[in-house]
Amino acid sequence: MSLLIGENLVVSMHYKLTDDDGNVLDSSEGAEPLAYLHGSGSIIPGLEKAMVGKVEGDSLKVKVEPADGYGDVNPEFIQAVNKSAFDGVDAIEPGMAFEAQAPDGSVQRILVKEVNGDEVTIDANHPLAGFVLNFDVEVVGVREATEEEVSHGHAH
Repeated sequence: MSLLIGENLVVSMHYKLTDDDGNVLDSSEGAEPLAYLHGSGSIIPGLEKAMVGKVEGDSLKVKVEPADGYGDVNPEFIQAVNKSAFDGVDAIEPGMAFEAQAPDGSVQRILVKEVNGDEVTIDANHPLAGFVLNFDVEVVGVREATEEEVSHGHAH
């Protein structure tokens, strides 16, 4: 009997992620399938919800709105800072990405949006915030998670 995808199962899947214009944003094509621990929050909520009850061999198309993906663009995450905040970086240009430590200690990715003299506009939103995400998924494996995977909160 096939396992129905649910809590504490490790799911392996191939996927293709596109935006509403059909541009491929990410894909597992030519790579190992993505494995995740269902219920651990390691994939976006909209995709995880759509996977519930599926079995190995299922294929599905899932449209995920920003609220169930990476959220809407938060204007508070876009701000101007002085170039001195980039101590040790010689040339700062739009499109450059940096990792910064957030107030809670987590690592946050920031993207340089604009450079105007000594003022640098940065954006700490996820690069896919505000996007409708379209997943084409093929479930290639479903198995019980080990105790270690459950305690660590991710598939090994």
